[in-house]
Amino acid sequence: MDIEGLNDGVGGSGVARDRLKSFIERIERLDAEAKAISDDKKEVFAEAKGEGFDNKILKKILTIRKQDSNERAEQEAILDLYLFALGMKD
Repeated sequence: MDIEGLNDGVGGSGVARDRLKSFIERIERLDAEAKAISDDKKEVFAEAKGEGFDNKILKKILTIRKQDSNERAEQEAILDLYLFALGMKD
């Protein structure tokens, strides 16, 4: 929809205005849900830290669990190769 069509709709029947308002409200609702989820994740990480777990390692594990096993094996092999080349691994 071009800007003229939106203006016609906003000034005329209100259909474009209603659709625009609907989109904005849906996005705002999703933003609120995303913030709530983010806050919940922070609480879980704080709880884990309080029990002695390392949050950096937890985040690394989450990243690893999202990977395909072949992708993970390839990355681990490349990491081993680089560490070996740097004299950091036998």
